[in-house]
Amino acid sequence: MLSPPPEAPTSAPARRRPPRWLAAGDVNGFLGLALDNTTVLVIFSTLLIGVFGFPSDLVLRRMLPGTALGVLLGDLAYTVMAVRLMRRSGRDDVTAMPFGIDTPTMFAMVFAVLGPVKLATGDPVLAWKVAMAVTLAIGVAKCALAFAGDWVRRVVPRAALLGSIAGVAILLIAFLPMLKIVRDPLVGLVALFVLLLGLLGGVRMPLGAPAAFASVLAGAAVFWLRAALGGGGQPLPAISAGFALALPGPTLAWAGALDTALPYLSIALPFALLTIIGGIDNTESALAAGDEYRTRDILLVEAAATVATALCGGVIQNTPYIGHPAYKAMGARAGYTLATGLVIGIGAAVGALAVLVGLLPEAAVAPILVFVGLEITAQAFLASPGRHGAAVALTFVPVAAAVVLIELGGMLSALGASAARLAGEASATYQALVVLGNGFILTAVLWGSALVFVIERRPGAVAVVFAVTSLATLCGLVHSPLPTGAVFWPWTAAAPMHVTAPLAGAYGVLAAVALLTARPARSR
Repeated sequence: MLSPPPEAPTSAPARRRPPRWLAAGDVNGFLGLALDNTTVLVIFSTLLIGVFGFPSDLVLRRMLPGTALGVLLGDLAYTVMAVRLMRRSGRDDVTAMPFGIDTPTMFAMVFAVLGPVKLATGDPVLAWKVAMAVTLAIGVAKCALAFAGDWVRRVVPRAALLGSIAGVAILLIAFLPMLKIVRDPLVGLVALFVLLLGLLGGVRMPLGAPAAFASVLAGAAVFWLRAALGGGGQPLPAISAGFALALPGPTLAWAGALDTALPYLSIALPFALLTIIGGIDNTESALAAGDEYRTRDILLVEAAATVATALCGGVIQNTPYIGHPAYKAMGARAGYTLATGLVIGIGAAVGALAVLVGLLPEAAVAPILVFVGLEITAQAFLASPGRHGAAVALTFVPVAAAVVLIELGGMLSALGASAARLAGEASATYQALVVLGNGFILTAVLWGSALVFVIERRPGAVAVVFAVTSLATLCGLVHSPLPTGAVFWPWTAAAPMHVTAPLAGAYGVLAAVALLTARPARSR
């Protein structure tokens, strides 16, 4: 029954033709992938300009084009890889890997690097240079990790990695934007409800529009209709003057900010790990769907695109997107990644994205942030073993300290005060927040890993994690007591050893206790 009909051998050569890399399904794939990337860039720009007061020219003419360049390069490379796989296999149904801007990293760069540097120094250009340096560090780390991705996946517990990102998601990504929604509830709550109806309630949007698009459109429509009727009292967004050419080019501006960037480099490794592991998972997902890409090639492309992004003024890393089987089910081939790369890269370079940013009120975009935060947090619990739930929850604690520091710093600044004027119990509490909040992402990964190993009864691994944490504390990679979160060498006169030495010693004691608990287990 499975044998070919008799005429197949003679007729096959006549039907043989080069595989088609472009199909009707690429239109659907392009709409989904391009909208996803555009939404991230719009949210990024809105947060920097509207929340932290960055100059729009710096964001829209320098950061956006450089960041979009990475999308262009990565999508072009993945398109070429898909075409080559088609030719090598002779199949028409090969789908390119989706590629774009990493959403968790975008929020981390805004709330853990760009925003804090701007608030601490008042210099948005310095914040941009620091963010470039951090992005470059992420790219370099990914270049190395691309050759050791499977080993990293085995060593770092999923609960620790996903938990640290989930803490950022629920406490930074979801909580802070919710304040924007509450400030303009007519726009924000309408947009949020439409989004939740479409993405969680399964309600089909008019004309089959994506739920995120329908949500933003609904919020923006309410906002501009209210403005036209003269109501609301909310300030209108500053619409861009129009299209303007802003071609990204290589720059060494980041090199002059390396000293300032040192305290923020602790976020580079966790987020590099996140996308490397995600890239491995996505490659396996593509293989299950029938498209066999070499894992190392997929990872090296995202690493090279991230390095190019940083060297050309961009501040967010790139990554393969989840959802290759979904794009394949749409009938997409290789055309959708090519179109997405060109639209995002060229759109940012000519100012089209800048115009879009100016048309969207913050309260209409904020619900997307809330949903992203909820989804990432839920994933951390659902994708980790149930017994590791406590470890996921523990990772939220240092992130909570960072959120309180951000909000408290803004309030003190608005009152014309500073933390240096605090005294007594207030001063001690603020210092504890600084110690707990500085290096919060790395702290979360280390704490989460330690608790996972405790749950799994691996005392040797627990001891190693606490020893690493002790060393990281001595140089300020975690728990830096300096207000800027700066790192330092412990043997220098300026090192705040009166704070870090007791903390490092405590972690050393914990490592010793963990090793002691291993003795009875070995004697049984």
